[in-house]
Amino acid sequence: MSAQPKPKQTILIVDDTPDNIMLLSRLLKEKYNTKVATNGATALQIATSTPELDLILLDVMMPGMDGYETCRALKANPATADIPVIFLTAKSQVEDEAMGLTLGAVDYLTKPISPPILFARVATQLTLRRARQQLEEQNENLERIVAERTRQLSLMQDATIMAMASMAETRDNETGNHIRRTQNYVKALAESLRQHPRFHESLSDEAIELLYKSAPLHDIGKVGIPDRILLKPGKLDRDEFEIMKLHAVYGRDTIMLVEKHLGGSNSFLMYAREIAHSHQEKWDGSGYPQNLVGDEIPLSARLMAVADVYDALISERVYKPAFSHQDALDIMKKGRGTHFDPDILDAFIEIEQRFAAIAAEFRDEEEIE
Repeated sequence: MSAQPKPKQTILIVDDTPDNIMLLSRLLKEKYNTKVATNGATALQIATSTPELDLILLDVMMPGMDGYETCRALKANPATADIPVIFLTAKSQVEDEAMGLTLGAVDYLTKPISPPILFARVATQLTLRRARQQLEEQNENLERIVAERTRQLSLMQDATIMAMASMAETRDNETGNHIRRTQNYVKALAESLRQHPRFHESLSDEAIELLYKSAPLHDIGKVGIPDRILLKPGKLDRDEFEIMKLHAVYGRDTIMLVEKHLGGSNSFLMYAREIAHSHQEKWDGSGYPQNLVGDEIPLSARLMAVADVYDALISERVYKPAFSHQDALDIMKKGRGTHFDPDILDAFIEIEQRFAAIAAEFRDEEEIE
């Protein structure tokens, strides 16, 4: 199959002298499509309404809007700024040529026009224009490919995270929807706090998205806890609880192994490590595993603490019934300033209906009638 001929490129000829327009049109019409304008205002109108325009041959000395002013207007408009302009003029002083090039013209031809020079200069600029367009198209295609592969990689990463988190949850008495609920609680809390003076610098759109994605890994360390403790239907004794507390350390160590394998960390892994290690810390220092106090506890873990406790309270477990939403609120209010960061707990109270909606949306299947 023979290759399709390339479509003719389009040139706009701007000159206030009919004889000049006729001469240029006759010289160029065999190889190119041509449009004409006899003044700057008309040239601007044609340029803005002709998407396929490839080159402008622009006379300098015209009544009203001269060539320099026309060129300045063309380059100021994003829709026409990329169209190459060649000045055609009887002015031959170096400063005249410098003026044209300073305004953004790509070339400067003096009258009377030499046809061979005209053909050569026009062909050069049109070739460069087509090459730039092809390069832009290639860059756009490459960006689309990169964006699609990035999207696929992100989906794979999200699926891997959820699989890892679900693996930890399936060994526990909790359900898979627990991780869906808690990650949405964390996101809702972070969004409600983003304008708070204490938190606005830490809660950018990117940070909130990473918190949302890393939250499901908060209990990944439970894979290291023996079944006899993890699945015990009653209250843990002191020794058993000490072993259970190790899940925070195991979670941190698991993520640190990933960081070591990668040769470094990133924001996602940092949040995941903070949440896994510190979500059982308490504002007054009575939590575990490090007895951190106040702002010593990473913000990510303080957010997770509220989300995790709320979900534990409203969820049925083999060792406890589910509390109502209101009962959970009343219990958590008592932990303001002791268990929970006061400002984060206040934000939770302000959006408690959002928490209730998330709980309803992702409730466990056995609860659905």
